[in-house]
Amino acid sequence: MISGVKLPNQSRRLFALPAAFLLILLATAQPSALSPEVVTLVKAGRLLDPRTGNVLSPAAVLIENGRVKEVGSPSRVQADAPAGVKTIDLGNATLLPGLIDSHTHLLLDVIVPTEVESARRFNGDFVPDLLLAIVESPSKRVLLGAQLAREDLESGFTTVRNVGHSGIDGDAALRDAINAGRLTGPRILASGRKLIALGSYIQSLNPAVAETILRQEFLVIDSPDRARQAVRQNVFYGVDLIKVALNDDISLPELKAVVEEAHRQHLKVAVHAPDAASIQTAIEAGADSIEHGNDVTDEQLKIMRDKGIFIDITPTFWSGFFSKISQPIIVMSPALKSRLAASDDRRRQRVASFTQRILKSGVKFAAGSDMCWFYPGKTRGQASATIFANLHDAGMPSLDIIRAVTTSAAELLGWQDRIGAIEPGKFADLVAVAGDPIAEIAELERVRFVMKDGRVIRNDLGH
Repeated sequence: MISGVKLPNQSRRLFALPAAFLLILLATAQPSALSPEVVTLVKAGRLLDPRTGNVLSPAAVLIENGRVKEVGSPSRVQADAPAGVKTIDLGNATLLPGLIDSHTHLLLDVIVPTEVESARRFNGDFVPDLLLAIVESPSKRVLLGAQLAREDLESGFTTVRNVGHSGIDGDAALRDAINAGRLTGPRILASGRKLIALGSYIQSLNPAVAETILRQEFLVIDSPDRARQAVRQNVFYGVDLIKVALNDDISLPELKAVVEEAHRQHLKVAVHAPDAASIQTAIEAGADSIEHGNDVTDEQLKIMRDKGIFIDITPTFWSGFFSKISQPIIVMSPALKSRLAASDDRRRQRVASFTQRILKSGVKFAAGSDMCWFYPGKTRGQASATIFANLHDAGMPSLDIIRAVTTSAAELLGWQDRIGAIEPGKFADLVAVAGDPIAEIAELERVRFVMKDGRVIRNDLGH
């Protein structure tokens, strides 16, 4: 561990090198990868503690070497600050912990196809762009990911969990570049290649190139032994977690083998499980989180609560999302517009019930954007931030939404000792909004100040 950041496996091997060589490596590291401004004092009109819902007003945060040292009233904290401390005064703004997106796809930017193309291809909305991404060079994908990661950070997402569609090691490489200070972006937990059953995402490829194409994006499992091997292959590239896409195509013994091997490697397992059958398999296999979980039953929620399994809500298509990203860039027939409107209405009813059942069940939950789509007129961060309004429209109270992307998300990631709250010892990841996010959750779509590791990324409020 360095400054609380988990190093990939290959980086850990550095500590087996001679001490003199290590000193040379550290001496030649980029200055941006070393300590930030030593001491900074951030003052604001309010500070929200998501865990309790309490508000400290006025508030001050003393930051030293990239971590929170003290939180309290400005008079008390300022008295403990050293002479000449750099002060950032955010006026009447509200401070919150840095936001966490627990379900991202930073190396994918799907453009909605035309109505004709969508109708004439298998899974014509998503797969054509996915294939295009796979056959492009890994360098292009990582450069795209660097841009989208920066945009996420500028919208307040200081930590993200990337769960697939990154090529073989694109998200791990992006994570390492950010950690080394070569790029500016959020703290990333990388999952590498997604584990799938054959035919889960892409079907009927040219047999001459099918296996090669699949290996660039996925690890195919068809037995417990291959499941264990797939985990080890991802571990070779230094992943932080394992992601499995589960429908009705991976058996319980196969998924158990994934979970056992991942846990042996001290990695969590996130399982894409949309329907009740796949959710049950994930529960019985001992998954750490259920991603999406759209058709989860009340009984399954109870079991998940008792076992401590998270449900990671992904409100991507709630509140008419597909219509919003389609209308600006494609010509739609009246029939398609009508179908989308009817689908939006049905979805609103389902997600309202889904949200209320989760809240009543007591199950642990976080929220992720699942954002992999090009949203006309918005940066990736702005597109990801639409989840806040979507959750609120489905009936989730503002404080629960904020917890889902701070304290609860930190626990889902296993990083509750480092992020998710503004507390002494944790990373100095702070965001600020001009108003009150409890009264108006849309304030989180208008983040005005972002700090990561004690460094100011954006400041539209103070000096």
